[in-house]
Amino acid sequence: MTAQREWFEKDYYAVLGVAQNASAKDVTKAYRKLARQYHPDANPNNAAAEERFKEISAAYDVLGDEQRRREYDEVRRMGPGAFGGPGAGSFRFDVGDSAGMGGLGDLLNQMFGGGRRTAAGGPQRGADLEATLTLQFIDAVKGLTTTLQLNSEASCTTCNGSGARPGTQPKRCVQCNGRGAVETNQGGFAFSSPCPRCGGRGTTIDSPCGSCSGSGVQMRDREVKVRVPAGILDGTRIRLKNRGAPGRNGGPAGDLYVVCQVVPHPRFRRDGRNLAVTVPISFTDAALGANVPVETLDGDIVTLKLRPGTQPGSRHRVKGRGVVTDGDSGDLIVTVEVHVPTSLTDEERELLERFAQVHGDPRRSTTATAQGGA
Repeated sequence: MTAQREWFEKDYYAVLGVAQNASAKDVTKAYRKLARQYHPDANPNNAAAEERFKEISAAYDVLGDEQRRREYDEVRRMGPGAFGGPGAGSFRFDVGDSAGMGGLGDLLNQMFGGGRRTAAGGPQRGADLEATLTLQFIDAVKGLTTTLQLNSEASCTTCNGSGARPGTQPKRCVQCNGRGAVETNQGGFAFSSPCPRCGGRGTTIDSPCGSCSGSGVQMRDREVKVRVPAGILDGTRIRLKNRGAPGRNGGPAGDLYVVCQVVPHPRFRRDGRNLAVTVPISFTDAALGANVPVETLDGDIVTLKLRPGTQPGSRHRVKGRGVVTDGDSGDLIVTVEVHVPTSLTDEERELLERFAQVHGDPRRSTTATAQGGA
């Protein structure tokens, strides 16, 4: 019978237990529930459950597709008189291949642990690769374009990735006729599996390339240019599209992820877009105030004006001398650290003692009196 006549004779809405005006979400929900109940993996050696599962799958194969559901509804509305002669009505399942099954395959994979895989014989995307790039602090702040040295899989330079010896070409597999899969018919279903002759590639190689042994790829050194944007942080991953491992059967290459490791600076630190630095000053500069020179990350000198009575650990902002990203600039945050001398001359000691007395420090006054009495 034709597929359309089968559509008329089978009430797929009743099979899934939903109303004809059920939403797509309700149809999917009903299918999920029934598929879990009757899936062969959940009912081993149960022929009745297997038949019920096939019926449920056939119903969802139609009702789960918006276009096919509209056609099914139209067929049901027109009635049996609108259908013609014999034809082949079958449902095709690719073993281990949810891509050929659309939404049905996706749902089965989600429920029973299968992963979505590339169809047999079809293009296969290459693997993603990861590499580490070590950056100096100033390069991470300013940004740069550099070259990364890699040793990884790449398309064979001898055969250009075909796997065949130069002067020859891969041949279409005679067993699967280039499809990469063979089918086994069981009743109204066609089950597809990878071709045993070509391993699912769809082609065979009579004269393999000597450099890559027919694989089409080889390990070799290569250079990859990496543009590091200004202001990048330690641990950031940069994605380079199609710079990973080469694809198979004409598939695209994978991606290369570059993990940036920033070497700490001996003086400067990052605080978002701001740079932070600690500058030592003398006691007199803190007490009297001073114009203190501060070296920026660029090596320029800016003048920081300190007011009299500046306290140790106080923070001071130099506008616009931080990290520049997306056209905006952070600031340079300067923390002052009062330097205390570890040794004094007699003159320096005398001056400080006098300062303590004038300042009214009772401890220094007591000490001076005691020393004088001795």
